[in-house]
Amino acid sequence: MKPAHWPLLLATLLLIGAGLPWTWSLLPGEAPPPVPVGNAMSAAKVELGHRLFYDADLSANGTLSCAGCHEQHRGFADGNRTRPGVHGDPGLRNVPGLANVAWLPRLTIADPAITSLEAQVAVPLLGEHPIEMGMKGMEAELPRRLGADACYRRMFARAFPEHRGRIDIATVSAALAAFERTLISLDSPHDRARRGQADALSMSAWQGERLFADKGCASCHAGRDFSDGAYHRLEPATAADPGLAEKTGLASDAGRFRTPPLRNVAVTGPWWHDGSAQTLDVAILRHGRKLTDAERIAIRAFLDSLTDRTFLTDPRFAMPDEACGKTL
Repeated sequence: MKPAHWPLLLATLLLIGAGLPWTWSLLPGEAPPPVPVGNAMSAAKVELGHRLFYDADLSANGTLSCAGCHEQHRGFADGNRTRPGVHGDPGLRNVPGLANVAWLPRLTIADPAITSLEAQVAVPLLGEHPIEMGMKGMEAELPRRLGADACYRRMFARAFPEHRGRIDIATVSAALAAFERTLISLDSPHDRARRGQADALSMSAWQGERLFADKGCASCHAGRDFSDGAYHRLEPATAADPGLAEKTGLASDAGRFRTPPLRNVAVTGPWWHDGSAQTLDVAILRHGRKLTDAERIAIRAFLDSLTDRTFLTDPRFAMPDEACGKTL
């Protein structure tokens, strides 16, 4: 073969190595989450994103990975009120869980402009208010660090044959987004009850579900993932966090935050946008609904039934223990 044909051969081999398109593991009748045209799913891309999610080299000083704040056993949330950044900067908001994040219409608690997982990656990676992973101004460091690993070079080549295995912020973000789209949680007791397994829920949980609707909770915590995706103010705005107003500049948006989804909510505490509700019962009562103790207990039982234990322990989402056939 002539040397001029080698680039075409290389591109062809990389396409073959990239494997078949991603196959979703979903229940019959369940549609997969939306995937942007420019970032098609593939097994190679998900595998790469999975490894990157647990790699602290994505932070400025190599001490914080995505998983450092998003822990699987907590529904990919964090047990702290807020999480400091790599330089010790105090966190601003409580870390949200990531269950079914691929279906969310808005990806952050108070920025309506971020509507894709690819764009959301920049918030922790490059954000400065607050600084989290601290890579702003160090974008060239990522390809240097990751490219020094021969296995990473092979993984990027397989995941991004159309870009000849390029390693940069864009491909890192695309791979992370692909992995995050696989974080699907649809096997809680509540899900099983909805599918006809009535005994999956206790009587208290059934009562709590009815109260959840009757007390108006479901007007905001609506839909399959219990969020309307809209912004609401439950308490007076504070100077510490202006909420939606930070992005819109409107005084009327001060103190408004996106309705959080409730899947796995019982394990994602502490709660509230700033993590100031140390128990789920406190969070329930802070919504201002008049509840008897029995009603609060029933609603708590319903919220407990949204915990998907399979999701919290699924090895497909855990820290990978090998790559390129070798132990990490």
